[in-house]
Amino acid sequence: MLKIRTYPLGPIQTNCYFIQDESGNCLIIDPGEEGTRLIRKIKKLELTPVAILLTHAHFDHIGAVDALRDRFDIPVYLHSEEREWLSDAVLNGSARYPGLPYVQGRKADHLITEEGMMEIGPFKFEARFTPGHSPGSVSFIFELERCAFVGDTLFQQSIGRTDLPGGNTRELLTSIHDKLLTLDDGVIIYPGHGPSTTPAIEKDSNPFLNGF
Repeated sequence: MLKIRTYPLGPIQTNCYFIQDESGNCLIIDPGEEGTRLIRKIKKLELTPVAILLTHAHFDHIGAVDALRDRFDIPVYLHSEEREWLSDAVLNGSARYPGLPYVQGRKADHLITEEGMMEIGPFKFEARFTPGHSPGSVSFIFELERCAFVGDTLFQQSIGRTDLPGGNTRELLTSIHDKLLTLDDGVIIYPGHGPSTTPAIEKDSNPFLNGF
């Protein structure tokens, strides 16, 4: 049984997730900011981080990557389409918004180049490519635990924006329809911002998906 902890971080309140097993090992998904706070949480909970997974590399999802990577000596996983984004403030969008954190770090340790099952430490899950919000968006599906971490692809009653570089509305809607709404209706979808939802809820009442 996995325990999931959610931490909204930074001025945009990006959801960072800790996925913890019964032995205290954990995966960290999208540490967007507030690295010191996250390190304190990990120590207090006596967790052992094994990796950082990035659903995509927009600045509000990656701001604390290097702080956690260096403190716990763990690898970072990112889709190969965004291999340059962690180190390029123009690509990750942080150069676009004066007043918000300027993010420029080191490149990922491992690039995700294929869909399918992944195994990191004791964790087994599926990577599904869900481009549209960004060209390298990935959703991480934990089938046995009936949960999915989808970044900014799908939100409760909304969908990801597509007006940033590399965004594509038709591609986003196809990703949602083919890769996320095909999950079992009761799967818990954990988005990059805001509360969780399910495929059943979004198929029934998401206004952006009506008629697709």
